[in-house]
Amino acid sequence: MLDLFGPVLLSGRAASVSAAGGKTVASSLTQLDIQQMRDQVFFEGPERKRRLSRYWLLLLLSAVIASAGVVSDSTATVIGAMIIAPLMTPVLGVVLGVVLTDATNLRRCLLLLVAGAAAVVAVSWLLGHLVPHPVVAATNSQVAARVTPRIVDLVAALATGSVGAVALARPDVSDTLPGVAIAISLVPPLVVVGLTLQSRAPGQSLGALLLFATNVAAILASGIVVMALYRAGRISGQTTAPAFQRPVAVVIIVSLLLACWSLCGSTRTGLTRPRSGKAR
Repeated sequence: MLDLFGPVLLSGRAASVSAAGGKTVASSLTQLDIQQMRDQVFFEGPERKRRLSRYWLLLLLSAVIASAGVVSDSTATVIGAMIIAPLMTPVLGVVLGVVLTDATNLRRCLLLLVAGAAAVVAVSWLLGHLVPHPVVAATNSQVAARVTPRIVDLVAALATGSVGAVALARPDVSDTLPGVAIAISLVPPLVVVGLTLQSRAPGQSLGALLLFATNVAAILASGIVVMALYRAGRISGQTTAPAFQRPVAVVIIVSLLLACWSLCGSTRTGLTRPRSGKAR
């Protein structure tokens, strides 16, 4: 997150001041603004290797910190992992790639997102072997909070994606990003997936994975809408790849969002059913 949004705080994007109220309002995006956004979320150009190494370093460290926080049932430690986790970078890269119809960077960011998620699950699964007891929802509140996706989680992710996209386009709201990092849950659910898999609780692993998928889908959907409202695609002048059509990508993301929504309800029902049986 720091890698993604730190430079935005110093960017000199244009803002207009209304003569009547003296309030700062966002001006229209320019080609320079688009290039600055590309620099924030795309892994390209001469800085590509350095940005990739920083991404993987921060991601692996955040996975270790989050694993320690979940195992020790420490909310503060988990929050620390949320703040330094860089997974929002490729997620917003996908958003910008869709809006700009940049197929190359879209594929690259999708690959980084999937590979990063798999790496976090693998790290937490390995660290789970060092824990002498099972890390499951029955004995750990951090796990219990992330194995039953709820509609409220979807709503929070939609709002978070909107704020992240706005902050990418407007430097005057970038100071809210630490709150965004805490509000959205990306690395902790993946850590719970790995730890519960190692603890032989596949049902809980599925619930945590659905929470991650729901959060990502919601961020993508709301982020694309915000960027479309800013008309970033029209300003960029990006040439559309022949095999890549923006409406198709939007339909896929919306379909994924709806699927995650429906799965949230079914997963929650499935996880709560054994409890009712025990009560009887």
